[in-house]
Order: sequence, then C-alpha cells, then structure tokens
Amino acid sequence: MFKNLIRGTAATLVVFAGLVSGALAAGADVNATITGLALRGVDPVSYFTNGAPQAGDFQITEVHNGATYRFTSEENRDLFKADPAKYLPQYGGFCAFGTAMGVKVDGDPDLWKIVDGKLYLNLSQSIQERWNKDIPGHITNADTNWTDIKDVSPSDL
Repeated sequence: MFKNLIRGTAATLVVFAGLVSGALAAGADVNATITGLALRGVDPVSYFTNGAPQAGDFQITEVHNGATYRFTSEENRDLFKADPAKYLPQYGGFCAFGTAMGVKVDGDPDLWKIVDGKLYLNLSQSIQERWNKDIPGHITNADTNWTDIKDVSPSDL
C-alpha cells in the first residue's frame, strides 16, 4: 500500500511539474494558461481576416514566445508565422486598460478592439467601456507601463 502511495505521489508531481513548466515556458510577458495556451485558444489572425474572434483548431498550432496559439486553418497559421507581430495582441494579451493602470490582468479574447492595425483586449465589458473613453491616452500609458512590467509576474505587481 505504501508503495502505491509513493507511486501516486510521484505521478502527481510529474504532472504538476509538466503544468508548471508549460506556464513558465510562456514567460511573464505572455498571458497564457498554465498549459501555455494563449488567447484561450482563439485564432489571433481571425480578428483581422474574419473581423471577429474564432476558436482555433487544437490540431493547427504554432508556438511563439513559449505560448501555443491555435488557428482555424493552416492558411491563418502561415500568415501568423510570416509576421507574428502583426497578429499578436498588444501587451502579451493582458488587459490593455489594466496595463495602462500598471497591472497585468487577464485579457478576454471576446472583448477586443483593433486600433491602428493593433489588437487590444480588455478584462470585462465595464473595463472596456472605460477603455473606450480615452483609447489614445490609455494606449500611451499602457505603452509606457509595458516597458516596466513586461517581464514582471502579474502576482508581483
């Protein structure tokens, strides 16, 4: 019985280590799940080609900056691979308003806006309403803050 307990604990630790390594692989500058999935599986190219977010296919992926992105098609994946910066959400996919306030909070892929060809996400509908009141000012503040908080863990802010 004791042997089985040790085996079970070891197996749990191996799974936990794998989850942690997935989270750490993405780095502090990318908003990703513990398994390293970015944008909650939404295809980043779809915002630009479809005009709205679309769920990506788990079989069509690309790893960028330690995070895994899913795509609706191989064509979208290839567009992303050719120019990731064109399609990636600003501030690593963290909430743009939160970044303007100097913190890193989750960005919801369903609460988005493209401004001057760049994708911005927000945490909630109410936060997005505040963001919309002064988008240029918030972008200026977020751009400034991002240089200071980019490599800092959200829990350390």
